[in-house]
Amino acid sequence: MNTNLRRALGAAAATAVCLPVLAACGGSDDSGGSAGGSKTVTLVSHDSFEASPEVLQEFTRRSGYKVKVIKGGDAGTAVNQAILSKSHPQGDVFFGVDNTLLSRALDKGLFTPYEAKGLDRVPKDLQADAAEHRVTPIDTGDICVNYDRAYFADHKLTPPRTFDDLIKPEYKNLLVTENPATSSPGLAFQLGTIAKYGDSGWQDYWKKLKDNGVEVVNGWEQAYSERFSGSAGGKKAKGDKPLVVSYASSPPAEVMGVKPEPEEAPTGVATGTCFRQIEFAGLLKGAKNTDGGKALIDFLLDKKFQEDMPLKMFVKPAHQDAALPGLFTKYGAKVDSPETLAPEKIAKNRDQWVKAWSSLVLK
Repeated sequence: MNTNLRRALGAAAATAVCLPVLAACGGSDDSGGSAGGSKTVTLVSHDSFEASPEVLQEFTRRSGYKVKVIKGGDAGTAVNQAILSKSHPQGDVFFGVDNTLLSRALDKGLFTPYEAKGLDRVPKDLQADAAEHRVTPIDTGDICVNYDRAYFADHKLTPPRTFDDLIKPEYKNLLVTENPATSSPGLAFQLGTIAKYGDSGWQDYWKKLKDNGVEVVNGWEQAYSERFSGSAGGKKAKGDKPLVVSYASSPPAEVMGVKPEPEEAPTGVATGTCFRQIEFAGLLKGAKNTDGGKALIDFLLDKKFQEDMPLKMFVKPAHQDAALPGLFTKYGAKVDSPETLAPEKIAKNRDQWVKAWSSLVLK
């Protein structure tokens, strides 16, 4: 998603990469071909994009196109850069615009319509642009409060489950969240409270949350890896906050690579505090390699790629037939009723909501 969860739990990510399926990063790599006469399709994305080399090699085998990946910071930064460079796009496909930023990208005319193969296997409620097919839903993820199991067991305290719980006295000074003006998870958490309490109630909720000692930091990595007591990074930094705004997929990330596998993850998820993000891909208007771009979007919805995503980007497939890995089914939280808001409503109100939040919480 918009923040590289896996990077913060120990996997390094560069700001611009060429995956092993591409022979060289330099040179002219448009649809006319690259070294050796092979064709290249360029994917522009955020820093969190990751795929197994063998999976993208399968795309090359099927289509004849090699994949070049350009990473451009977090989702907001990458989307803004794509908008600024839309007259001379950096690539052919953009992946990583989510429902909190979607209307901005669509209003700026960033994408060329394309109805992807396999879209009939994606639930209708994920298809935010079904009428025009300017973007294709690729994955979903839930932003939720995570909790440190050991802390709550040691203090004989039941972990919170809902937004209402977070303002109770027993959870005073326990929560750290991210600033919605500077963080995608922070914005998603704010949007979750707006969806829950409505235009007339969300500010009153945040007043109570502030009175209950919520701590605000700029970004997810600081919140999760430094301030949260339940993460591997948090333990090293002696974080003292047992509640943090993160992802429903954070528990599987904490367990990944641990031997022997524990009975449960060291962190849990308050499933009544979740807001659903949906990530999309689109064919960039003015792309040099439109045929390759269409083939790549089709592949992003293919089960081969969809089943690779969970343990690479810690998101869930949009394709309803794609199977989740055991790590997700065993340790991941099941979120049945996440909060949602229409992208149009987010686009219309996002800036004023963030401004009101800043005035209320940071003053």
